[in-house]
Amino acid sequence: MRIGFDVSQTGSSKAGCGYFADSLVQHLARIDTENSYILYPTFGDFYWDPDWPRSTRQINRPNVARGLGHTTFEAARLFWRDPAPDIETQLGNPDIIHANNFYCPPGMNTARLVYTLHDLAFLEHPEWTTEENRIGCFTGVFNASLYAGCIIAVSHYTRRSFLEIFPHYPPDQVVVIYPASRFSGGSELARPRGLAPLRSSQFWLSVSTFEPRKNHRRLLAAYAKLKANIEEPLPLVLAGGPGWLMDGFEDTVSDLGLTRDVVMLGYVDDTMLEWLYQNCFGFLYPSLFEGFGLPVVEAMTLGAPVICAGNTSLPEIVGHAGLLVDPYDEGEIFRAMLKLSLGQVNRQTLKEDALRRAKRFSWSRTAEIVLDLYEEVVAQRPGCAGSGPGDPLTSKCRR
Repeated sequence: MRIGFDVSQTGSSKAGCGYFADSLVQHLARIDTENSYILYPTFGDFYWDPDWPRSTRQINRPNVARGLGHTTFEAARLFWRDPAPDIETQLGNPDIIHANNFYCPPGMNTARLVYTLHDLAFLEHPEWTTEENRIGCFTGVFNASLYAGCIIAVSHYTRRSFLEIFPHYPPDQVVVIYPASRFSGGSELARPRGLAPLRSSQFWLSVSTFEPRKNHRRLLAAYAKLKANIEEPLPLVLAGGPGWLMDGFEDTVSDLGLTRDVVMLGYVDDTMLEWLYQNCFGFLYPSLFEGFGLPVVEAMTLGAPVICAGNTSLPEIVGHAGLLVDPYDEGEIFRAMLKLSLGQVNRQTLKEDALRRAKRFSWSRTAEIVLDLYEEVVAQRPGCAGSGPGDPLTSKCRR
């Protein structure tokens, strides 16, 4: 097979979608020497990394090549929005195109489409994102419901949500395949120079892009209650890049009297992040909505005691290996932090539970499952969803 693979979000500021694509394609390349891969550094009409020639994933293997890239965002938009008759030739005549950044290319004649569905937060809570992002994500998922030969849902929660909203899509073509941590949990790292003020097991950690659904403001309110109830609370470290709709967040930190207690690191590299996970007193993830919750699996892989939301996909990911809280109840978040702070919950037990639970998630196993899936999708008979001609709203194609 010739497999076209979207790596458009694997650059230097990648978040969940980018980490999924980056980890998956690296593991596919390690286990698969029979098929060829074409990596597309610019993919779709609403995401653009201007530094793509340098930053997006490249793999130095004989069966992996870099595919078509565009010099400007305008050129990429024109290419994907108004595809030329020979678009598949320009894309390298792939048998499979695997889309990973919410965009789904319509109108392929021979290439079969595999689509990674991360979440549907933009539909269930449109107030948490921008109009541009809502339109781009909805268009991509809707096109996937019409044209994709298979949809990879990153959790059972995401699969159920998709089938409730798009009931015309064949349920047996929505397959749950879990991501995993890119960290192995090996030896302890030395503290990176940029984290010199932090001491092992002497700080709380939260990792996420700054956007409303990550629930930073309720987390701050819970932490303020903790500060008011115990002497010398540990600092709260927030790591993550900027998102949207979070103007005034630093004012909130100041208004709560937390300026000296909250450390905002911004986007950190993998070495810093691994050390933070390994050495935090507790990992906090009270997100309001998750399609999977990759930072939680990363934290568990490195033995961090976890306090996280007990909604959407997170209970299915964490199981009994963490303290689950109502993310809308800042008092419940506070009480979980207090229990861990006072030793009312055994921290070492949480660490051990996290490590055991994390073993359920493996990129090697995921890559093997995805490779088998590619073969099955290519073997689909003509006329099913994603095959081009025919009515994708009524087609039923069992894998």
